[in-house]
Amino acid sequence: MRVLILTFGTRGDVEPFVALARRLMNRGHEAAVAAPRRFRSLVEAEGVVFGELDDGPLERMDVAAAVGDVATGGMAAKIALARRLPQMFEQVLADAWRVASEGVGAGADVVVHNGQVLAGPHIAEKLDIPSVLGLPLPMYVPTRAFPWPAMEVPTLPKALNRATYLGMKGTVLTFGKTIDRWRAESLRLPRRKRRHDPLVDHHGRPVPVLHAVSPQVVPRPDDWPITSVMTGYWQLPGRADVALPEKLDEFLGAGEPPVYIGFGSMAGADPRALTRQVIDAVERTGIRAVLARGWGGLDIDRGDDRIFVVDAVPHDLLFPRVSAVVHHGGAGTTAAAVRAGRPQVVCPFVADQPFWATRMHSLGVAASPLSQRRLTGDRLAERLDSVLTDPAAMRTAHELAGKVQTDDGIFQAVIHLERAVSQ
Repeated sequence: MRVLILTFGTRGDVEPFVALARRLMNRGHEAAVAAPRRFRSLVEAEGVVFGELDDGPLERMDVAAAVGDVATGGMAAKIALARRLPQMFEQVLADAWRVASEGVGAGADVVVHNGQVLAGPHIAEKLDIPSVLGLPLPMYVPTRAFPWPAMEVPTLPKALNRATYLGMKGTVLTFGKTIDRWRAESLRLPRRKRRHDPLVDHHGRPVPVLHAVSPQVVPRPDDWPITSVMTGYWQLPGRADVALPEKLDEFLGAGEPPVYIGFGSMAGADPRALTRQVIDAVERTGIRAVLARGWGGLDIDRGDDRIFVVDAVPHDLLFPRVSAVVHHGGAGTTAAAVRAGRPQVVCPFVADQPFWATRMHSLGVAASPLSQRRLTGDRLAERLDSVLTDPAAMRTAHELAGKVQTDDGIFQAVIHLERAVSQ
């Protein structure tokens, strides 16, 4: 079986698919991962064939204030970004077809995509092969169990939760014309009913939807179709040749376990001001801390005897050695904190992050969510105190990690892919 994986987004949107490719290869299949060019080294370091997609839309989000503008600028900022994105994605669509038709994905038997590439189901239609959605977030399949996780939604009666998934129509409104033009000009495909619905294939049949989420964290809703499953997390195995930086290892061993504080690729409107509030919280609580700059989330050059500053470090190596994890609520970081069994403070910016913040709190492993708009030194210090002094939160986080570690999500995903191709 030859599998073409198409994924787009931040590291948390790419790494699980690299893990999936590795397991497929271990079972004797061929797999290639097409992702933004910045992730070439991540993919190839794991021995997986890489197909390059344009970085354009991500480069827009690299601008320090871009995410902050969307998070704090209300509907006007979201509409302004939506107007710019379709043109940015034209090259992504072209690259995806190049990879699938003549590049490393040529001859694929199945296309696995995370939805954000947008090209996945259309390429599968052109090649007349199955498409499979692989998702780190349960955002496509409507359910009464919880509201649409892709955006913060006010608390509603449970009977109205399914209606919130109409939010997925925003993709069609934003990208529909761009995709239709690409379908016609590059793929030579005619218009068809439900062509923009990734939940059905070009024959009108429901497609498999594999959620790379532990059912211990989000139980599978009872009202989902049989084609939608919670497989468990897709995690790369640890590599013997990867270790924490020596100076960080020394810092970790020099005193009480520190708190990890990092917001990944999420850069607020004013990273310097955010950094001042974070440092204020560290000083108020008297803790030691590892501060991760990420891609501009925190603006700090160096620390002191209580604060160690890092860029990107492997979460699976660092998180088990800290006392708590303060993060933005990205799906990948949330999963890593859960697997490490550490209590959390989640400070969401946008999109699915409030969903994960609320979910972690409801599971008893995190303090009440603290949105970036309301983050101050005293509020962050208060939440840190609440998790660091609460034995129940620590115990619950440890117990949840034990349950999650019994999952073999990638194995379940591979089995479903093999079935999809054999049908």
